[in-house]
Amino acid sequence: MTYKNKMINMALVAFLALGFTACKTTTVERVDTDSVQDLSGNWNDTDSRLVSSRMVTDMMSRKWLTSYQVKNGKNPVLIVGAVRNLSHEHINTRTFIADLERELINSGEIDFVASSTERQEIRGERSDQAENASMGTQNVAGEETGADFMLKGEINTIFDAAADTKVKYYQVDLTLISLKDNRKVWLGQKKIKKVLETGRFR
Repeated sequence: MTYKNKMINMALVAFLALGFTACKTTTVERVDTDSVQDLSGNWNDTDSRLVSSRMVTDMMSRKWLTSYQVKNGKNPVLIVGAVRNLSHEHINTRTFIADLERELINSGEIDFVASSTERQEIRGERSDQAENASMGTQNVAGEETGADFMLKGEINTIFDAAADTKVKYYQVDLTLISLKDNRKVWLGQKKIKKVLETGRFR
């Protein structure tokens, strides 16, 4: 085969490859945000939403809440601390924390304060107000509401596999701690098991 023929063949292969690529189309379908779309078997938005809802429901049904309300005559004030991802995959714990906060606030049984990161931004705004806002509209320092309890947790995973079957096991542990005396007043745990079957071409 001559050099010229080789170049023609290479150009033809490149043209065909480009043609096949150009023929690919992407279909977009809008779905309800509450629908289950489990594509990879990894932790997803459905897991985050369901786990947070069920764990908060369990936490709010326990004796610590009514005991606090009866003793103090008011709702407890909570803050969500760190939720550590100790799993084998990337999990955006910020969305899980946001789901927890939403469920807690919407329960109507909990008062919430800003996280440590949010507080720094708010304190910066108060400092700016102290210098630039009129006296009647300033929000002064030293008037913050302190939290009574902190909610902390971690997410762990266990993987198992045999032949074409894989099992992903997630375990979420949450702990509610009294900031007054470091007592653990509630321990919650939620487990998820996913079985993944890998098909073979025949």
